[in-house]
Amino acid sequence: MAYLFTSESVSEGHPDKIADQISDALIDNFLAWDEDARVAIETLVTTGQVVLAGEVKSKIYLDVQKITRSVIERIGYTKSEYMFEANSCGVLSAIHEQSADINQGVDRITRQEQGAGDQGIMFGYANNETDNLMPLALDLSHRLLYELAALRRENKEITYLRPDAKSQVTLEYSDEHKPQRIDTIVISTQHDDFASEHEMQQKIKADIISILLPRVKAQLKPELQALFNDDIKFHINPTGKFVIGGPHGDSGLTGRKIIVDTYGGKGAHGGGAFSGKDPSKVDRSAAYATRHIAKNLVAAGVADELLVQISYAIGVKDPMGIYVNTYGTSKIGLSDSEIAKKISEIFDMTPYGIETRLGLRNPIYSETAAYGHMGRTPKRVTKTFENSNGETKTIEVDLFTWERLDYVDRVKEAFNI
Repeated sequence: MAYLFTSESVSEGHPDKIADQISDALIDNFLAWDEDARVAIETLVTTGQVVLAGEVKSKIYLDVQKITRSVIERIGYTKSEYMFEANSCGVLSAIHEQSADINQGVDRITRQEQGAGDQGIMFGYANNETDNLMPLALDLSHRLLYELAALRRENKEITYLRPDAKSQVTLEYSDEHKPQRIDTIVISTQHDDFASEHEMQQKIKADIISILLPRVKAQLKPELQALFNDDIKFHINPTGKFVIGGPHGDSGLTGRKIIVDTYGGKGAHGGGAFSGKDPSKVDRSAAYATRHIAKNLVAAGVADELLVQISYAIGVKDPMGIYVNTYGTSKIGLSDSEIAKKISEIFDMTPYGIETRLGLRNPIYSETAAYGHMGRTPKRVTKTFENSNGETKTIEVDLFTWERLDYVDRVKEAFNI
């Protein structure tokens, strides 16, 4: 019997995502000047106020207020009527030095012996629903908001948009777990005030359907475009007026959108957030590494769908174990436990091995903090950073390295595919 599955996304202007982006911008700035920095920063945003808290071990001093305001400005909170504005909001820093008790469990005489920065379980997932091997409902939810933000910045076809927004996509699946059609699309977008609430709702719904959806649909291959149909149920700003939004409408915290950040409810999640953590924290680095594994195995033809779990003890470099679930889609005649054993032979899953293989000691995290950490396009970019003395540094970095299909040939060789 057919069934429905739903995933959601939130925009870069959502309060929780503002917090994530500030935390990750601080991570990047620390790593740009001190690649050995140990950083864990939480951010709270509310009406006219940002609070920074956490622990840092670094040789560099940064102007955290300046970095915070630049993030808020880039997102688009630049008007006083938003009640949260880059130049006027308060920024309170309660960042302090990292506990020596934690640090002694991570640092070793050689970096190769580096222990995990915390205990925990991490999951990576991939399936073949999309070209980027991500769950389709989440991919569409992200695309809707990414394009909505592009329309906001262009300020041509739609001129009333404000930064805060959420989306949700419900797909109908067949008994064979194949997407059949889009059942429902939900979009709530913050907007400027309208003279008439009825006129507002009609205008926003019409613009979403006639302007936003065609832009998203044009990005998809024909078989996915065919999922759009005349029977889609739309809920556009279903509560009505959405003028008050962002941190003035709802407070935001780092790490509150962990399902949006990963697989939209598909697969599994270990519970640890990513943003604000340097790569010694395996909550982040091992989640990227398991996604890298799952994506390369699915791309190599090991299975149509694959989940990888890994676990660590704080201060211990080797993982406690690796678990694999192919959901009965394995194509190679091996059990899931046999696949897990081969993974441990192909991939170095020590914290140092992960950091080195994926280049995680580089300032690459600001770009991850909105529209998902997984399923993104790997690319090389040039970034410039400024320290508290006014010195600048320009660095070329590789983004989303865990999305590379650079292990496909090794996987095929190991599994005789």
